[in-house]
Amino acid sequence: MKRLVLSAVLLLLAVAVLAAGVAYWLAHRPLVLKSEVVDFTVQRGLGMRQAASVIAQAGVEVSPSGLSWLARITGRANSIKAGSYEVHAGITPWQLVLKLSDGDVSQADVLLVEGWTFHQMRKALESHPELVPDTADLSDAEILARIGASESQPEGLFFPDTYLFDKRSPASAVLRRAYHAMQLRLDQAWAARDPALPLKTRYEALILASIIEKETGRAEDRSLVASVFANRLRIGMPLQTDPTVIYGLGPDFDGRLRRKHLETDHPWNTYTRGGLPPTPIAMPGPDALWAAVKPQSSDFLYFVARGDGSSQFSRTLDEHNNAVNRFIRNGGKP
Repeated sequence: MKRLVLSAVLLLLAVAVLAAGVAYWLAHRPLVLKSEVVDFTVQRGLGMRQAASVIAQAGVEVSPSGLSWLARITGRANSIKAGSYEVHAGITPWQLVLKLSDGDVSQADVLLVEGWTFHQMRKALESHPELVPDTADLSDAEILARIGASESQPEGLFFPDTYLFDKRSPASAVLRRAYHAMQLRLDQAWAARDPALPLKTRYEALILASIIEKETGRAEDRSLVASVFANRLRIGMPLQTDPTVIYGLGPDFDGRLRRKHLETDHPWNTYTRGGLPPTPIAMPGPDALWAAVKPQSSDFLYFVARGDGSSQFSRTLDEHNNAVNRFIRNGGKP
């Protein structure tokens, strides 16, 4: 009798070991994928079995019941995380369970470029293949309300940078991050501003920074460009900067700025109106922000592009006219 019991126990142990071995083999056997990389999205609220069905439909040959069983016996069935995932050839069921329970979601990125307008930024976000364009049907005011912004217009309120995000995130989530990033950078810059700065508010600093951003691409010139505008603001001299005029023309601008454009009055025409325009004209980067609040000390009132990306600065109108003749009319020849 004892021998029969012992035999039965040994048989059960053998079956258990065999079952464990089979389970281990199944859990660590590479799954078959329809392509080298398969993407899928697990919606919030799905259980492991439902998620496995989504994965199978996406092109991973996995048994929903088998994956659910594996997750249960390892204590991970209730730890599944919603999000977009990316799996590669060679992944095993166990690695898949770990990926889902650890929330190892796939990411993408989007670059918001210094000097872009809000329209350009919206287009880039709403056309991004890995973002959900949840702002596509919203007005600018509705977008600001959705991201919790208190301002009435969006231009210049977003910090240009490369933003990583989980695939299939809403575009508004990236906008919210870029908005708060600009608020932080603007607060820091405004707190460190030059006490003699001829600006009353941090928003005015943002407006000036956006003009500096559009006026020069050379970091070493930004502080002097800022000094020219600061000097003009101090003495009540019009800023007379082409980028603001171009911004005010909007889609009507054909790429060539003419005298009639400089003479046609509108809120962003800094030739016909004194002081700063009513809003920023683009997204300023960090260098432009710091130049706006801490301009280099100078007595320059004019500058003109040399044609190589740099600028020629002048103190008097005669000096400026000579520089214009040299670098604009004569193509830089003496």
